[in-house]
Amino acid sequence: MKERNIRVACIQLCSGDDVLENVKTASDLIRDAASSGAKFIATPENTCLMAPDGGSKIEKTFLEINDPALPIFCELAVDLNIDLLIGSLSIQISDSKSANRSFLIGADGKVVARYDKIHLFDVQLPSGESYRESNTVEAGDKAVVATYPWGKIGMSVCYDLRFPQLYRDLAKAGADIITVPSAFTETTGRAHWHLLLRGRAIENGCFVIAPAQGGAHPNGRNTYGHSLIINPWGEILAEAGTEPGVIFADLNLEDISAVRARLPSLQHDRDYAPPKNHT
Repeated sequence: MKERNIRVACIQLCSGDDVLENVKTASDLIRDAASSGAKFIATPENTCLMAPDGGSKIEKTFLEINDPALPIFCELAVDLNIDLLIGSLSIQISDSKSANRSFLIGADGKVVARYDKIHLFDVQLPSGESYRESNTVEAGDKAVVATYPWGKIGMSVCYDLRFPQLYRDLAKAGADIITVPSAFTETTGRAHWHLLLRGRAIENGCFVIAPAQGGAHPNGRNTYGHSLIINPWGEILAEAGTEPGVIFADLNLEDISAVRARLPSLQHDRDYAPPKNHT
């Protein structure tokens, strides 16, 4: 019978626009997490680059084959004998566009799965903050569930969190754990971060691992932090504050089937006709 207990960790960062410095910071925290027994470790969205604008981000973006960070993280997974989620790297796909790409890396140092963020954050906030991710990022078009010996992982990134249909599909495809690496703004984080993550866990009977960017970044942006690990009942098992660091939780994946037996909503979805306007 396969092992269904695993110690997991979220790495919380406050990344800037110095790629190699961000890699070093993330690597040091990953080593700290592994030394405390974590076997699956996850980093946030934009692990290695939080650029001041889309143009600056493109200037420091590489084709995947030339990316300076990915080989370092692959070697680190081997050295530490861990499974590793790099929440996202900016990967060049054309002269003007990148993919916001999440990587799952196995303990053998090989990339198990890639996921390109599907839903892009384009918004003008009342605070004056403006984000136009689609100006420089190409949206993905494929949902991804990856298989490890100990369980299945459904992948997502940040703004995807607001689209519950994606998580329903991941759960129905067998995901035990859903990863939500993020860089939520302070405004939206305070309002919705905990509610949305707990909702995704509850409605799908999955563990949720959500490593986050947090704090005041060198580019002037402020992110919410509060990395979370949540069980299928919606209970918060571990939570970070606003500073860089590591949080841990010990997961028993058998809890998933117990929760889904009590709330078998995944079995009760039905097709229906979309609503029509009635005048």
